[in-house]
Amino acid sequence: MQQKGRLGKIIYHNEENGYTVAILNTEEGSMRIAGSFAEPKQGGDYRVEGRFTVHPKYGEQFSFTAYEELMPEGTEAILDFLSAGNIRGIGPSTARILVDTFGEDTLRVIEETPEKLLSVSGIGVKTLEKIVESFSESRDAANTAIELRELGIEISEAVRVYKIYGKEALDIVRENPYVLAEDIRGINFSRADAIAARIGFEPGSSLRIESGIRHMLRSWAMSGSTLMPESLLIEKTAELLDVMMDRVADSVKDMVFAGELEEDRIDDTAVIYLYGYYHAEQRVAHALARLRNASPRQVPVSLENALYSAQQSISADGDVELSEEQKRAVVECLAGNVTIITGGPGTGKTTIINTLVRIFDFAGMSAALAAPTGRAAKRMEEATGRPAMTIHRLLEFVWSDEEDLLNFGRNEENPLEQDVVIVDEASMIDLMLMDGLLNAIKEGTRVIFTGDADQLPPVGAGNVLRDMIASECIPTIRLNEIFRQADGSGIVTASHMINGGEYPAQQIGDDFYIIGRLNETAVTDTIRELTGGRIESRFDFVRSADDIQVLTPTKRGMLGAPSLNNMLQEVINPPEEGKAEMKVGPVTFREGDKVMQLRNNYGAEWRTDSFTTEGEGVFNGDMGIIEEIDAADRKMTVRMDERIIDYSGEMLEEIDLAYAVTVHKSQGSEFPAVIIPLLNFPPMLMTRNLLYTAVTRGKRLVLIIGDPARVRMMTDNNRADGRYTGLKARLIALDADPFGRF
Repeated sequence: MQQKGRLGKIIYHNEENGYTVAILNTEEGSMRIAGSFAEPKQGGDYRVEGRFTVHPKYGEQFSFTAYEELMPEGTEAILDFLSAGNIRGIGPSTARILVDTFGEDTLRVIEETPEKLLSVSGIGVKTLEKIVESFSESRDAANTAIELRELGIEISEAVRVYKIYGKEALDIVRENPYVLAEDIRGINFSRADAIAARIGFEPGSSLRIESGIRHMLRSWAMSGSTLMPESLLIEKTAELLDVMMDRVADSVKDMVFAGELEEDRIDDTAVIYLYGYYHAEQRVAHALARLRNASPRQVPVSLENALYSAQQSISADGDVELSEEQKRAVVECLAGNVTIITGGPGTGKTTIINTLVRIFDFAGMSAALAAPTGRAAKRMEEATGRPAMTIHRLLEFVWSDEEDLLNFGRNEENPLEQDVVIVDEASMIDLMLMDGLLNAIKEGTRVIFTGDADQLPPVGAGNVLRDMIASECIPTIRLNEIFRQADGSGIVTASHMINGGEYPAQQIGDDFYIIGRLNETAVTDTIRELTGGRIESRFDFVRSADDIQVLTPTKRGMLGAPSLNNMLQEVINPPEEGKAEMKVGPVTFREGDKVMQLRNNYGAEWRTDSFTTEGEGVFNGDMGIIEEIDAADRKMTVRMDERIIDYSGEMLEEIDLAYAVTVHKSQGSEFPAVIIPLLNFPPMLMTRNLLYTAVTRGKRLVLIIGDPARVRMMTDNNRADGRYTGLKARLIALDADPFGRF
């Protein structure tokens, strides 16, 4: 369906993706329209294509997916168009003079013979340049967006394409459509491949094969691998592209020769890296060796006195006495430069950190406390009574919008000044973050990593903590003893049973339960009942976003996070009169909703209530509550702990409802009550460490809802995460030959 008219008031326009809400004045009357414009012009004439829809708050509107900009016809239309300020250098008074001078030919004069404008009073050479440039950009953007749509690129995507490539956008895309997968967020390889096919690219094109190779390596990196065996890369890419393997092999060699990829051998296997991961892995291995082998700074206190004083200080808060295992861990951390402390829940990692912090205080040594996520850092701060921060904040990250690049203020030239760096939840640190951290630590600084190596590996590429431990090149203390304050916890008991390959009972203590339900409907009905009042009536919880968290293995299906979120939203935060809401894609957000940030946004601005503190950076996994929604301006305000962030434009695509999240997204967090649905999920998700990670997220209550046989199956499945990494081999090789190639 098409509508034709003149654009009136522009209610909202997002410059990033072109999304626009405006009034279109047609011969039949005015209507509200919504869709993407390259550059909407008030007073401009348009033909839009789409359909009528009903907005939950504003009623009927015309949602368009394509448009054509029509040149205004008639002197009044041209005057309205130019008077609206659509062309730089032309205001209402100049518009009137131009139309009086050139009449209906005004726009044709601007486009074809702009030098004639110099005869108009008030228009000089510089103003003429502005007018010509603005008019040309406007026409180019609109025409390019329309032509790109003919290639299968949506208008909102075409806006991004034009902003990156400018007036050459169409030529660049036609010459190599695969650059879209490299440069344009939202266009993946399969989309770029479809566009290429539409243009007429052959299946065996070298550009297609090279793009397929990059896509395969990036896909594996997103699944955690820093490298791929060369034979596997060739096989999988050939299968994806349906081309001969020797063609792929030739392209791999060409890309290695050109320096785009890196080739190496790990454990006598030829492997291929993307450039960045190869050099990051090398730097991490060398940095660990450099720090470990540096001359240690002696702790200037008696170990015996320091331990006694630290225990007395801790005991004042909780009557804590270190076990022999914990003392050994403390001694190891004081003796060496780089140490790892790993263990499950209840094994005393926090007590060790507390002891070390106090010993370093007594010794006059400064210590930095950090963790990969804001929630983990907050837990660390609460447990120790000392300031803690995210690793990104510790490294003083700086985001450049112009370069689309993250830099750390703390680095080799400007290292951290503290004598000791203690990092908790180290299992979550991926390769690139570890590279940045170690680069900022100078020789002689003590580095202590604590975490649970049996939990899920990091979301990003790499398996750093496990590789460090498995190499046996970094001193590691594995804690096994469960302490009396945790000994009575059913959650702690169940998690250690699962981690040891034992089946947990259906009830352990008064905080761990397996509730048998054998189909999806029964599971969701039970979760609805539990979150709708059953938990709060039996346990000391409230029906709030903070107290109860559903953790699911998957995003898909009836028990996937999106589906569960829709159900839980209606239970925990149903619609009410006066409670604003807004739809973003398939998700309806409502004031009071619990939400989660889905990716790192280093440039996102935040503030505190008093505006006394402002900063940048919102990170993958950060959770918060929607405090206010302005549907007319397409904006929502979210509180994440002490930070307040305004979401609008493309940022709206970065958050999702968080009543239910995947187990992977929950890493580094703890919740008072955790509900875990378990039925027949894909085999790759039915693993022991996923179940173990989910159970250990609960502080006071864990409820597994599903088939007890699936719990036993996951407990039996100790399949290691299928990641390909080279850090372990590099550490071993470097340990054996410090002057070798690693």
